[in-house]
Amino acid sequence: MGRAPTTKTARTAVRRAARTARRALIPALLTAALVVPLAGAARPGIPAPPPAAVGPLTPATLRTAYEANRADAAEAARMAAAHGDGHRAAADRALAARSRHLLAYDGRGAGLATEVLGDLAAADRVAVLVPGSDTSLDTYGRFHRAAAALYRDLTRRARAGTRVAVVAWLGYRTPGTVSATVTTTTRAEHAAPRLRALVRQLRTLAPAGSRLSLLCHSYGSVVCGRAAAGLDADDIALVGSPGTGAGTAAGLRSRARIWAARGTGDWVAHVPHVRADLLFTTVGFGTDPVSRAFGARVFDAAGADHSGYFTPGSASLANLARITLGETSEVTRG
Repeated sequence: MGRAPTTKTARTAVRRAARTARRALIPALLTAALVVPLAGAARPGIPAPPPAAVGPLTPATLRTAYEANRADAAEAARMAAAHGDGHRAAADRALAARSRHLLAYDGRGAGLATEVLGDLAAADRVAVLVPGSDTSLDTYGRFHRAAAALYRDLTRRARAGTRVAVVAWLGYRTPGTVSATVTTTTRAEHAAPRLRALVRQLRTLAPAGSRLSLLCHSYGSVVCGRAAAGLDADDIALVGSPGTGAGTAAGLRSRARIWAARGTGDWVAHVPHVRADLLFTTVGFGTDPVSRAFGARVFDAAGADHSGYFTPGSASLANLARITLGETSEVTRG
């Protein structure tokens, strides 16, 4: 009996040490982000034309907008090649292909693009993919592959007569994975009005009564969290999320169903889910979206790693497709 207080004291000390370590980790991450050079340091500016003037978008003008943005991407490819940047030129040429449907395109700097897969003007189910860190025109290929995998899965699962579309939205300047900005909501705050504007636009382009789902990956879930209040979406799914900036799903103040998933192979599980005021900003994103305290509908992502949520044949992709199609009773829970 004399050993019990000692054992209890030791357990208490361990818990206190763990809490202290977690609190210390965020400042350490921020410090590292400030002093560790980014992989692939900033290159000289890549020339590109200004965005094409496409006028007001309506279902009737979609084809004209796609053509104008493809032409803009082709010109950006020529300018990048003349500048000696073959990698960007190749990325722009891919987007300029006749098979690509660009709702918006801006080849300047890191670049922005909004791409549609499927017939948006006829779609009953629309999924919007919101990417996370290190997504730009230079890495757009992997983002497109995720959107294409989802589109294929949706078309395979959709019931007869149900038409689907996927919108790959690189509509904001994403932070670097190793950077000060990836630990704060700053980029998300700037991106949120743009995401709201996109959703409003999609509601005018897709048929009345269509279902719209936001599928938000990694830092993209922070963007969705900042944009969620009043957003006209049916479902918001957070995958590989470090947090949303809100303490609970209800705190997002959205009428949408809130879903969350994290694969067992995702390193985000080890990110401290806290918020702290540091160096004139708020660092961290609060409650873990897959925790019971957050209150989201948690679904199965099996062994997905941080980049694996849209892998063909995966549990996470199947569930994201079911959410988009409104087949919520078939979503397997995590």
